[in-house]
Amino acid sequence: MEEFDLNGHEFVELYKILKIEGMASSGGEAKAVIAAGQVLVNGEIETQKRKKIVAGDIIEFRNEKIHIQPK
Repeated sequence: MEEFDLNGHEFVELYKILKIEGMASSGGEAKAVIAAGQVLVNGEIETQKRKKIVAGDIIEFRNEKIHIQPK
């Protein structure tokens, strides 16, 4: 499981994490796969592109998991 640090931010929008982590090649692709129901947040399908992801959340996409850290 990969880890993603919030670096002092309270939250990061879901589509931005997919883009930053290279799970999607662009913000547009990230938004499309989220809208298509291909991304899980804490084990549940998430279709909100701008869902606020906070420390402790786990994102799953294409057999990859990312755990969000508070740093």
